[in-house]
Amino acid sequence: MIASVRGTVTATGPDLAVIEVGGVGLAVHCAPGTLAELRVGQPARLATSLVVREDSLTLYGFADDDAKALFELLQTASGVGPRLAQAVLAVHTPDAVRKAIANADTAALTRVPGIGKKGAERLVLELRDRIGPVSIGADGVGGVTGGAWPDQVRQALVGLGWTAGQADQAVAAVAESIDGETPPVPVLLKQAIRLLGRTR
Repeated sequence: MIASVRGTVTATGPDLAVIEVGGVGLAVHCAPGTLAELRVGQPARLATSLVVREDSLTLYGFADDDAKALFELLQTASGVGPRLAQAVLAVHTPDAVRKAIANADTAALTRVPGIGKKGAERLVLELRDRIGPVSIGADGVGGVTGGAWPDQVRQALVGLGWTAGQADQAVAAVAESIDGETPPVPVLLKQAIRLLGRTR
């Protein structure tokens, strides 16, 4: 598998760039945001994912390994192929995609051409537990990752009898209410329980 390419950009088009590596020009399909960073005649490094089909070998390129990993993860959901996975990353940043899936934000997901309400719900259902750390806070800036308090609060809520879905919604609501320094986990847990108490 071709995990990355490094070379000179010899051409760019609406949806691909040609990167010359060792005298060979590789056509790499990229989202508009990635293409915007490339300049003809300049060196570039792209994380890549090779999609093998019976009649084709297609190389997809990304600005970093995080976007590439998410591209590959999205394709594990039923009904999602490489073109749709790339369309998701053309509309949203990797952090925004993770946040939308973790928070079951189907409205954000349906902004991607080709994803309807049912498709968005399927992405949430199939990928929520595998999406990885989610940046929390205003646009993910200065936030906490999913490995810190969100997981602790979520596990505590599930242990107290709420479903994983209810726990996720409560954690997302608590995260949005944080302004400034993050309070201790027990305080956050009480907030989440208070929120869930209203929905029971």
